[in-house]
Amino acid sequence: MRISLIAIILLTYHFKVFSRSDADTSTVKKLNIEGYEQRLVNPLVTLENASKALKLASHLKYTSGIAESYRIRGIGEFYNNRSDKAVKSYLMSLSYYKEDKNLSGQAKVFNNIGNLYRNFDFDKGLEYFKKSLDLAVQLQMKDLIAGLHLNIGTIYQNKSLFNKALVSYNISRNLFKSQGNTTGLAQCLQNIGGAYLSLNKPDDAVLNLKDAINTAKRSNLNYIVSSANLVLSSVYIASDLYAESEKAINEGMRYAKLINDNRLIYECLYQSYKMESKRKNYSVALSNLRQIYSKDSIVFQHNESVKIDLLQEQHKQLEQQRENELTIAEQKYTKTLFWASSIVASLAFFVIFLLIRNVKKSGQTNKQLNNLNLEVSAQKENLNKINADLENIIDERTKDLKIKNNKLSEYSSHLSHQVRSPISSLKGLVMLEKDKLIDHEEFIMQVEKCIEDIDTKIININEMLNDPSRFTLKSRQE
Repeated sequence: MRISLIAIILLTYHFKVFSRSDADTSTVKKLNIEGYEQRLVNPLVTLENASKALKLASHLKYTSGIAESYRIRGIGEFYNNRSDKAVKSYLMSLSYYKEDKNLSGQAKVFNNIGNLYRNFDFDKGLEYFKKSLDLAVQLQMKDLIAGLHLNIGTIYQNKSLFNKALVSYNISRNLFKSQGNTTGLAQCLQNIGGAYLSLNKPDDAVLNLKDAINTAKRSNLNYIVSSANLVLSSVYIASDLYAESEKAINEGMRYAKLINDNRLIYECLYQSYKMESKRKNYSVALSNLRQIYSKDSIVFQHNESVKIDLLQEQHKQLEQQRENELTIAEQKYTKTLFWASSIVASLAFFVIFLLIRNVKKSGQTNKQLNNLNLEVSAQKENLNKINADLENIIDERTKDLKIKNNKLSEYSSHLSHQVRSPISSLKGLVMLEKDKLIDHEEFIMQVEKCIEDIDTKIININEMLNDPSRFTLKSRQE
C-alpha cells in the first residue's frame, strides 16, 4: 500500500515537471521568433529577446534553444553594426548546433557568418553561403534557399558581376513571392534596383526601389526603407534630380534615426555631401563633411576582416577548452550515474529482501549502504577538487585573452586616428584645388606636408610596434 502511494506521488511530480518544461521551451522558441522578426524594425528588441531566451534555455539545459538564442543574438548584433560581437554569438551557436547534431541550425548559422564576410571578403562569404545552400537543399529549407540566392547575388554585385547578380536576385524574388515573404521580397527589390543602377538603367532602378520602399513600409521594415532610399537617392543624383534625391535622403535619415542605426545615419550624411557637392552647394557640403568626421563611424574593411579571423581563432581555442570540459563532465556524469544506479539497485534489493525475509538481515544491508555512501562522498570530494582546478585554468586563460585583445584594440584605434587627420586635410586640399580656390604652388606645398606627416607617423608607429620593450603606444606619442 505504501509503495503504491509513493509511486503515485512520484508520477504526479514528474508529470508536473515535464509539463512546466514544455511550457518553458515554448517560451524560448517564442522569444527567439519575435526577436528575429524585429531585426529590420528594431534590432535592440532582437538583442533583448535573445538574451531572455538564452537565460531561460541555459537554465533548462535546452541545447537547441541555447543554440538558436545565440544565433538570434548574433543577428541583433549584426544589425547594430557590431560584427565582432556577432561572430562570437554565431560561433557559439554553431558549436551548440553541432553538439545537438542539428543540420538545419548549422545551415542557418553558415548563412549568418557569410553575411559578415559579404562586404569584406567576397570569396569567403561565398564559401559560407554555398555550405549553407548545400544543407538547405538537402533539408528542403525553402525560406533559407531563397535568402541564400539573395545573399549570393549580393556577392556577385560586390564583385561587379551585375548580370550574374540579377539572375540570383530574380530566383530569390520568385521564391520569396511564392512563399508570401514580404521581408525577403523587399530586400530583393532593393538589391535589384541597385544592380540596375550599376548597369546604368535608371528607370528600372527607380521602379524596383520604389516598389521595395512601399513593400517595406507596409510591413514596418524600417531598415529596408532607409537603405532603399539611399540607393534611390544615388539614382536621382546620377540623373541630376536633386529635389527628388534630397527627399529620398531625408526619408532615409528619418528611418535610420528611428532604429538608431549609426551606420545608416553616416551613409545618409555622406550621400547628402555628395549631392550638395555635385550641385556646387559647397557650404552645405562642408557642413555635412564635418558631421561625417565627427561621427567617427567609418568601418575599415580590412580591419573588420582581420578582427573576424582573430575572433574565429580565439573561438577555436575556447572550443577546444570547452570540449575538454565536456569530456570531464561526461566522466563525472558516468561515475555519478554508476553509483546512483548501484544505490538504487541496492535499495530495490533491500526492499524485496525485507518483503521476503521479513527484515532478517537489515543490519548487514545497512552496513553496505553506509560503505557506499562513504565511497560516494569520497568521489564527490575528488570531483570538487577537479572543478576548482578547472576554474583556475579558465580564469588564467581568460585574463591572457583579455590582455591580448586590449593590445590589439589599442593598436587598431591608434593607427586609425593618427593617419586619418592628414588624410582629411588632403581631401580638403583636393576639393579646394578642384574649385581653383587655392594657389597651385601652395597646394603642392601643403600636399607635401601632409604626405610627410603620414609617412612620419607610420614610421613612428612601426618603430613602436617592433619595440619589444614597449607594451603601449601612448608613452612614445606623448
